[in-house]
Amino acid sequence: MTGRLAGQIQAQAGEVPLVGVILGFPDDVAAELRKWRASFGDPVADVIPAHITLVTTTETEDWNAAVSHVRAVAARQAPFRVTLRGTGSFRPVSDVVYLEVTEGFEECVKLHGELQRGPLERELPFPYHPHVTVAHDVDGERLDEAEEALKNYSTSFTVASMGLYEHDSDGFWQLREELDFSGEAPASEASR
Repeated sequence: MTGRLAGQIQAQAGEVPLVGVILGFPDDVAAELRKWRASFGDPVADVIPAHITLVTTTETEDWNAAVSHVRAVAARQAPFRVTLRGTGSFRPVSDVVYLEVTEGFEECVKLHGELQRGPLERELPFPYHPHVTVAHDVDGERLDEAEEALKNYSTSFTVASMGLYEHDSDGFWQLREELDFSGEAPASEASR
C-alpha cells in the first residue's frame, strides 16, 4: 500500500469497506528499512511499515466473505523464504524506488492471484509486481539516492503469515487479523 493511499483515501461512513493484504517483515528488517526510507525523506516512512503488498486497496461488498476468503488462502499457504536484493524503479510511470523480491517472487505472485479471486476480484491498472517500496513521493534526486544507496542491499527471512487490513473512516489502514500460514512447507523449506 503506498503512502498516497494511506494519507489520501478517506473512507466515509457507509462506504464499501476497503481491504488490503500484506506480508510483514521481522522487526529488525522492518526497523532497518524504515530508517532507510526516512533517510530519503519519504513522508510516510514512520506511518507505513516495510511490507510486500499482496492485495492493494480493494472494495468488498461483503466484509465477512472477504475475511473468510483470505483465511482460506492463508490456511493453504506454507511458510516461505523471501530474499530482498537490489533495487528497481517504476519510473517514469510512478515515482517509486523499491527493493527487488528475488526469492519468494513466485510465491507472492501465486498468493496475489489466489487472493484476487471471489470477493476480492477486480481489474488492476498494472500487472502485479512484488516489491518493497523504499522511496515514494520524494523528488528525483532522492529517488536516485535511494536506488544507488540500496543497490547492493540483501536480506532474507521466512514469512509465515499475512496481515488483513481495513481502511478505516479516519483514512488509516488498521490491522484486523494476522493470519498464520497453515500449509505444510516442502521438506527443503522446512530444513532452512
